[in-house]
Amino acid sequence: MKKKLQGKVVWITGSSSGIGLETAYACARLGATLILTALEENLLEEACKKCKELGAGNAYALPFDLSKLDQVAELADKAWSLENKIDIFYNNAGISQRGTTIETEMSVINKVMNINYFAPVIMTKQILPRMVERGSGQLVVTTSINGRFGFPLRCAYSSSKHALYGFFETVQAEYYKQGIRVTIVCPGRVQTKISFYALEKDGKQHAKMDAGQAAGCTAQQAGRKIARAICKKKREVLVGRTELLMVYIKRFFPSLCAKIARSINPT
Repeated sequence: MKKKLQGKVVWITGSSSGIGLETAYACARLGATLILTALEENLLEEACKKCKELGAGNAYALPFDLSKLDQVAELADKAWSLENKIDIFYNNAGISQRGTTIETEMSVINKVMNINYFAPVIMTKQILPRMVERGSGQLVVTTSINGRFGFPLRCAYSSSKHALYGFFETVQAEYYKQGIRVTIVCPGRVQTKISFYALEKDGKQHAKMDAGQAAGCTAQQAGRKIARAICKKKREVLVGRTELLMVYIKRFFPSLCAKIARSINPT
């Protein structure tokens, strides 16, 4: 297999499990040097070991809690300093939510927005100027089909993912001529623990796998597709199964999309 990412440094947040972990493994097979960030240091160390076994140039564990916004900029500086560059920065970490708009407490909305939106913005603002100075760099971000249309029980989650689209599409428009490329990853239903760790209206953990999530594509399938999209520097990549049709329905038949969204079982 051609090592398409040989010599490239790839930083992935939310990389201890799910899409982030499987994308890290796929990038490792392509020869990348990985920097892995998530909450669980022990899981990151295991992931780094496997990345090296799969062919990564090197792999670093950089554990961090992205809800600590006052320390996020320092985290980005530390990630850059590990190899004195980052070629590909994948903002994948995120948290979901289950609760109606009226019932969901503001503390939950704030936490979801901090982790899903503000943390990626702060880190990108630290990394982007250095990429521009070098004349190249790729920013990758996990949004969601919930970032393309509103969805029941996801007021905070859907809002955060809509916001990511606006921010990273703006970055692409502003810095494309300076060699910056943006890849937006838009997953539908993928078999990860995102619904298990989702926050309910009062901040408690949802603690169960949604039926729709369980029927989705595997994280391994998602990771491989994302790695291919990164190598090709695609502007956007849709990841999932038949639920992705909603993206096209929204584009061409927005009223029908709204009607379908109202009728879908959100769990």
